[in-house]
Amino acid sequence: MLLISLHSKLHLVFALMALTAGSAGVAIADVTVDACVAQNSISHPSLAADMQSLCALTSATGALVGFSISGVFVHLIGPKGVFGLLTIPAALVFSVGIVLAEPNMPNFAYKEVSQKFLHAGKAMWTTLKCPEVWRPCLYMYLSFAVSLNINEGLFYWYTDSKQGPSFSQETIGYIFSIGAVGAILGAILYQNMLKDHPFRDLLFWIQLFYGLAGMLDLMLVLRVNLKFGIPDYLFVVIGEAVSQMIARLKWMPLLVLSAKLCPTGIEGTFFALLMSIDNVGLLSSSWGGGLLLHMLNVTRTKFDNLWLAILIRNILRLSPLSILFLVPRGDPNSSILPTEMLSSKDETEADEPKDIELVSLVNSVDGR
Repeated sequence: MLLISLHSKLHLVFALMALTAGSAGVAIADVTVDACVAQNSISHPSLAADMQSLCALTSATGALVGFSISGVFVHLIGPKGVFGLLTIPAALVFSVGIVLAEPNMPNFAYKEVSQKFLHAGKAMWTTLKCPEVWRPCLYMYLSFAVSLNINEGLFYWYTDSKQGPSFSQETIGYIFSIGAVGAILGAILYQNMLKDHPFRDLLFWIQLFYGLAGMLDLMLVLRVNLKFGIPDYLFVVIGEAVSQMIARLKWMPLLVLSAKLCPTGIEGTFFALLMSIDNVGLLSSSWGGGLLLHMLNVTRTKFDNLWLAILIRNILRLSPLSILFLVPRGDPNSSILPTEMLSSKDETEADEPKDIELVSLVNSVDGR
């Protein structure tokens, strides 16, 4: 980020490499935190939903701060200056790695790392072949992939002075910050009222409301809100807050479910794999949304078919209701993995002391 900020004529390839490196750094830190949460979710099953709620709350709070100040800083110091400011949160993440308490592991056998990764890969493949695991994974991917992301078309419509409300950069930043408030409310609502509900029942109602909430965008683009005397800014703020709250409510049980699917000994690695599946689903959603906008000829200046893109997106958001049978009926306090798999794992660890070192390698964050 500092390189992009200070270099006046940075080549496009190097700029992309720098952005990729920054994203990789964020991903590594995120996976490390997820590993800690997944591990503690296994050792403390009753606190799994509470830990995911805490993570969601802090993440939404950070988004609130970022969205609140992003538009102002872009206006004051420009995009390059904002990239320079991004070195501050990177330094804060770096400081977390310094103060994180970890057990000292003397005489670590680095030469056996490749063998340990091989064993971990075999354990992951064995777990993925289990129906109790691959069925929820398939649902998570499809539920994200079919919810097409057409936010780029909406963004250009927001800033258009002819057909749209002509919002400024600062206004859009404030709108997204209100959306972060909705995400915080979603995390609080899940923690206090919904965390003990069965996965399948909860996801049914959330997915239903997620599709219906998208109709607010359709009403906005068709200017229905003006017919009722509701200003664009107020209506967009309400729609963004509702959408982000429901999106957070959808994300929370999936995170808890993912933590429940992680076998003992490779919690962090397997949870990272599950998050990768979700991210591939989000990436597929962005590709599909971009393709839809292209097919409907929605560009930076043409929005005649934007309403149709929103309607198709909303209908597709309801399609995961037909594959809810892939999600287990259990609640967050129950175990999902087969007992024979867990028992065989425990016996293997007891019979093969050398595997304990693998457990220490992956689970070194809890100091046990």
